[in-house]
Amino acid sequence: MFYFVRRVPSDLIHHYRSSRISYSLRTRSVRLASARARIAADKLDDYWYHLRVQTAEIPALHLLHEKPKPVADLKDDLGPTLTEALDVYLRLKGKDKDKGITFHRAAQRAIGYLIKACGDQPLCSYTRRDANTFRDALQEKKLSGSSITRNLNSVTSVMNFAASEHGITLVNPFSGIFYDRKAGTSERIPVPPEAMLKIKQQCVSLDDDMRWLVALISDTGLRLAEAAGLLKTDLMIEADMPFVRIRQHDWRRLKTVGSERDVPLVGASLWAAQRILDSDCDSQFAFPRYNKTETTNANSASAALNKWLKQYVPLKCTVHSFRHSMRDRLRAVECPTEIVDQIGGWVAASVGQGYGQGYPLEVTYKWMKKTYK
Repeated sequence: MFYFVRRVPSDLIHHYRSSRISYSLRTRSVRLASARARIAADKLDDYWYHLRVQTAEIPALHLLHEKPKPVADLKDDLGPTLTEALDVYLRLKGKDKDKGITFHRAAQRAIGYLIKACGDQPLCSYTRRDANTFRDALQEKKLSGSSITRNLNSVTSVMNFAASEHGITLVNPFSGIFYDRKAGTSERIPVPPEAMLKIKQQCVSLDDDMRWLVALISDTGLRLAEAAGLLKTDLMIEADMPFVRIRQHDWRRLKTVGSERDVPLVGASLWAAQRILDSDCDSQFAFPRYNKTETTNANSASAALNKWLKQYVPLKCTVHSFRHSMRDRLRAVECPTEIVDQIGGWVAASVGQGYGQGYPLEVTYKWMKKTYK
């Protein structure tokens, strides 16, 4: 384990309790230790310069009309620390979001990684060198390019928001960092039609709650978490045009504002909804096994379903591939893009698409019927 060690200059020794600075760099990597040591040395030089300036005699002081104002506190000049910035970010932007959910976890995880790599500094103290060190630390964790992007985006958001709240002009050094965004990622492919048919047949044959979940997703394109967190009352099969109502619940948040929608039930998804409501289970949940705690356990559902699907689909296919398939199926029947986005709960591509209440169920039902085979 490498350590940073440096002696305190004699003219500044009265500011310290010890004549030597020594602490662990928390790494066994020579390259990372060297980078952290250089950053620490540069920051110490900068800090010592400010200490010396504050006590140095000002040239031509006797010529001033007014007594000079005291030098502002260094910490205030450089803005809040990263930890303070995170507190502001979560308190204001996350006030309507439950603690422990994705929004909070993502921000806390990213800031935790940055503090471990570069320390908890005032916002304006971070440099491009810090950003590069942070990127290198994420790569050493063997994170994929998409995971590195999420962490960098979280750090950038926290810093920009806190800087705006404190009235600080900040050129964010974590923006525009170069790295391989495709590293460690694999392209998800749609479920092939022949595999889709086989999966639906197996769902009907096995006829249990896990297969109901797969069938429900297969002909709706719902996100797994959206389907796993449904209430039985969200399934409207008695309507003239059966549909599933996707709304935010305390135990399962929605990914985007556009995710709140009504999706027509056709084919295997309608069969699954009927089997769920006909079951003897007294639970209010459509899938009780994934709602035993305060939040829907979509990760457990994903692991179990992907393990079962593996025998029927190509290597790169997962349960999420059903959403890719639905997009392609709607394209194949020449469904307008706006309707496709509404059915799938995808973010609107233009400002105009956000106006009004969207297409009525009659329209989306007509297009979903065309995709059913």
